Amino acid sequence: MDRLSLAFSGKTLLITGGTGSFGKSVLRRLLDSGLAEIRIFSRDEKKQDDIRRRYSHPKLKFYLGDVRDYQSVLCAIRGVDYIFHAAALKQVPSCEFHPIEALKTNVLGTENVLEAAIQCGVERVVCLSTDKAVYPVNAMGISKAMMEKVVVAKSRISSETVMSVTRYGNVLASRGSVIPLFVNQIRSRQPISITDPNMTRFMMTLDEAVDLVLHAFEYGTSGDIFVKKAPAATIEVLSKALKSLLEVPDHPIHVIGTRHGEKLYEALMSREERVAAEDLGSYYRVPPDLRDLNYGKFFEQGEVKVSVAEEYNSHNTQRLDVASMQALLQKLQFMQAIVRGEQIDAEE
Repeated sequence: MDRLSLAFSGKTLLITGGTGSFGKSVLRRLLDSGLAEIRIFSRDEKKQDDIRRRYSHPKLKFYLGDVRDYQSVLCAIRGVDYIFHAAALKQVPSCEFHPIEALKTNVLGTENVLEAAIQCGVERVVCLSTDKAVYPVNAMGISKAMMEKVVVAKSRISSETVMSVTRYGNVLASRGSVIPLFVNQIRSRQPISITDPNMTRFMMTLDEAVDLVLHAFEYGTSGDIFVKKAPAATIEVLSKALKSLLEVPDHPIHVIGTRHGEKLYEALMSREERVAAEDLGSYYRVPPDLRDLNYGKFFEQGEVKVSVAEEYNSHNTQRLDVASMQALLQKLQFMQAIVRGEQIDAEE
């Protein structure tokens, strides 16, 4: 039995936002593990019922509630050993128009989960973040950056509950991503709408996102942020790979310009984090800054290494060409079904 299997044996795992794309993916991975119980916590009773009917598994338990409501979180966490905290508002436009709602879910909701975890003696919590939390320019990224700060702050005062963060970029073919949009536009014979052909984004699959969370669970110490090394591609390369895969190489493209709240490229680590980061091969580990309020750090002292460091972003990582982007797309069950001509929705 490996280390991870041993850790899960006979334990209870809670997945907040468990009816979302990550929750369903990690559920498929762990349902046949040694976990005694997997609790799904979310607001959507219809999606909970869909999962209940699909699996009809005795170790699956469902808790209806909202991370904004401490009492519903507390009820779901009692008796839990581990938590994967995936509940969040993730859509950039929605958060931009309703920033207070992003604050309530992504920041205060995380505070509720972590406080309840401490009170109930939970052993480990892994919180899911995003590349948009690094140098954020939109409300969603700002709320996720604040979420990360809450985790690190809580980790300073909790000696029993280990709290860590995972940060990753675009998850291919997930709900709200551009791939399902492009597929629908091709099928309906509309031009593919591209914001900026030179815009780059990190590319990873749902399975890779699950791998990252499991790595953080297994190896994380309190306050750590784990980042997966990931390739990136321009939106132009992505669209060409998709057209090639669907055998419509001449399908038209319409450039609409950068939308509000978008960046030309995303970063997975800031300059300051990259200086402190530990290279683990496939991942980076960013340890928490546990210094006290030493005013000298702000007024008289500096950090030479930070001055010469470079952030880790989608412009300076490994860059995919059309062929390698197409190979990555072919790994997705969503794209495999689309190529077969099936009607299928993106992962929700």
